[in-house]
Amino acid sequence: MQTTPQTTKDISFEEFQSEILKDYKIAMTSRECSLLGRREVLTGKAKFGIFGDGKEVPQLAWAKVFQNGDFRSGYYRDQTFMMAIGALTIQQFFAGLYGDPNIDHDPMSAGRQMGGHFGTHSLDEKGDWKNLLEQKNSSADISPTAGQMPRLLGLAQASKIYRNVKGIHSPKFSDRGNEVAWGTIGNASTSEGLFFETINAAGVLQVPMIISIWDDEYGISVHAKHQTTKENISEILKGFQRDNKHKGYEILKAHGWDYVELVETYQRASKIAREEHVPVLIHVIELTQPQGHSTSGSHERYKSKERLDWEMENDCIRKMREWIISSNISTEIELDTIDKNIKKQVREGKKLAWEAYQNPIKEEQQEAIQLITNLANSSINKVFIDRVITELTNVSDPIRKDIASAVRKSLRYVITENTPEKRILHEWIDAYMERIQPKYSSHLYSHSKKSAQYIKEVLPVYDNSAEDVDGRLVLRDNFDVIFKKYPQALIFGEDAGTIGDVNQGLEGLQEKYGELRVADVGIREATIIGQGIGMSMRGLRPIAEIQYLDYILYALQIMSDDLATLHYRTQGKQKAPVIVRTRGHRLEGIWHSGSQLGGVLNLIRGMHVLVPRNMTKAAGFYNTLLECDEPALVVECLNGYRLKEKLPTNLGEFKTPVGVVETLKTGSDITLVSYGSTLRLVQQAAKELLEVGIDAEVIDIQSLLPFDLNHDIVKSVAKTNRLMVIDEDVPGGASAYILNAILGEQNAYQYLDSQPKTLTARPHRPAYGSDGDYFSKPSTEDIFESVYAMMHEVSPNDYPKLR
Repeated sequence: MQTTPQTTKDISFEEFQSEILKDYKIAMTSRECSLLGRREVLTGKAKFGIFGDGKEVPQLAWAKVFQNGDFRSGYYRDQTFMMAIGALTIQQFFAGLYGDPNIDHDPMSAGRQMGGHFGTHSLDEKGDWKNLLEQKNSSADISPTAGQMPRLLGLAQASKIYRNVKGIHSPKFSDRGNEVAWGTIGNASTSEGLFFETINAAGVLQVPMIISIWDDEYGISVHAKHQTTKENISEILKGFQRDNKHKGYEILKAHGWDYVELVETYQRASKIAREEHVPVLIHVIELTQPQGHSTSGSHERYKSKERLDWEMENDCIRKMREWIISSNISTEIELDTIDKNIKKQVREGKKLAWEAYQNPIKEEQQEAIQLITNLANSSINKVFIDRVITELTNVSDPIRKDIASAVRKSLRYVITENTPEKRILHEWIDAYMERIQPKYSSHLYSHSKKSAQYIKEVLPVYDNSAEDVDGRLVLRDNFDVIFKKYPQALIFGEDAGTIGDVNQGLEGLQEKYGELRVADVGIREATIIGQGIGMSMRGLRPIAEIQYLDYILYALQIMSDDLATLHYRTQGKQKAPVIVRTRGHRLEGIWHSGSQLGGVLNLIRGMHVLVPRNMTKAAGFYNTLLECDEPALVVECLNGYRLKEKLPTNLGEFKTPVGVVETLKTGSDITLVSYGSTLRLVQQAAKELLEVGIDAEVIDIQSLLPFDLNHDIVKSVAKTNRLMVIDEDVPGGASAYILNAILGEQNAYQYLDSQPKTLTARPHRPAYGSDGDYFSKPSTEDIFESVYAMMHEVSPNDYPKLR
């Protein structure tokens, strides 16, 4: 080990000594938090713990070169780094461990994620962007291994866009693209496909991205020999190393216990990525994990005595301490004093965090006990209520579940009584639930003035000479206006660039706006979504195109675990208003059939799911979404691009409202509800039903998430008294979601004179060809006959049995 790290400026020995000792204190603070955090879990004060012990020293080196405006996309071992950049205190560390729902106590996630998931605040109290160039930024972590990688790609690509695309005004987001996106991952998680997909994409795109791989030779209890070819991730990635002929990565390696080597390595990596926009991989080897993987087990169960002894000898803090002493930076006695003081500080911080978490709950506990006691004293069932009081009183470390449960149970004993004490307790628990529930449930969607619910409908305008054109041209010309209107807007996807997407909805736009704003990408759906997430977190307005709805399945984990939860898991402190564009419905074959919406709906709550019936409606949705600050999935009708639509004169201005249905045909006998391409079959069936005297009302859902905010469908059912939901998804899929919303949320059941029906596809993906489609999904004849059968049940004489 060298005696002094290289620095970017000359400093005195005193300054050097002060910096080293400051780093040592941070490392020791982080380690002590890990040790004490484990004890808190084992004593039951916290549910689960996963800590960064053993990774402290490389994170100190990383923090030295992390600048304002930079972004981190990491995983749950990075607590030392967060402390080193001033974004995490001892008290906040423990607040996160306890799951404190107060955002001021746990600014990382307000108790919505377990400790170890780190993030900074990109938004102010109004939901508006803060100046991200004035702070060090961390995108909010997720637990799924390697799930942070796709987002990292987008965070880095934003710098490339800001550096190379003219006309973007970005004073809060970028200084000429000089920001670096830093990722971290454990060595075992590099086995995930998301890691390799991101590595390849970043090498192709050449973005300022630096990935640190913390390598302690294990993944949970599984050794690297079962994880990685050659047991060495940097060895097998050598082919990505750039050379004189080929662009690629700079691949660096450093020992996790060598403070000086680490500082120099991170300085070099930062300079390359920041100045040259070249991705860098840093393989940090010979790290340890002193407490094992997590609090759920002990590493003594799977590590040999020799390995455990080696880990003790090569612990990074121990090695740093030895270096400090041997270099005459400090003495063993002075370091012992530092250690002792830090232990005291961590214990005090833990105590303060626990008290801050418990004090309001204990106040609520005492208030509830008093009110229940009052209830007991006025009740004939006092003896039973007293047991509830005793149980609640004996809880020394209460949680809110204890309080709510006790109050609700006590009210069961006074069901038949009518006393002021009962009324007061009723009012108290109602108010309590109303006040406490949002601590755990709020901000699934935006609370800001840019929420989609505030964007009003603007109808398309047509002049007298409006021509009928292919629907794709409405989209194309609307996108053209979008790219003029929003310099920060860009679109990318498979075939999106050179040929203008598979259906020519972007025809000619790459030539007009350049390869960075209308871009082709490789076949890699997860990182396409990741590009969108990361860029939208840095103020850009990306439209991430997934070629077909079926291909969404490749990216569904990222959409579900990261994009859809971001606003929620940060309690409104981060957002990623990316628009995911795709196409589906009614293509004749298994793989482009668009038949998995039921699964999508239930996995991406937190995003809008929009299903326009034609391209004008789709264009209107894009115009709406670019004015709001929420993520959305738009599913265009795959068989609608060549259907004729009139070309509006107010392109880029008309807006399709989110969460609003549209009645396409009024009727009095039955309400037919559908969306997308299937809607055209419903409309045709409604015309044919008129021939036999059945007048159906046809409603286009338009927006599945959110669904019919104005409850217009129930108004229709109140008139027709009958309901049928027609959907090309499998039975129990989207149709079940729709029916539940109409009957359970809108309470339409009270108006029904007949059993509500769903008409869906068969319980399989559709077979190939027109016959496969006809016998797999609802046809016009299916719709006609199903509606007729319902009317036959109502009046067999008027509607004799059809077949």
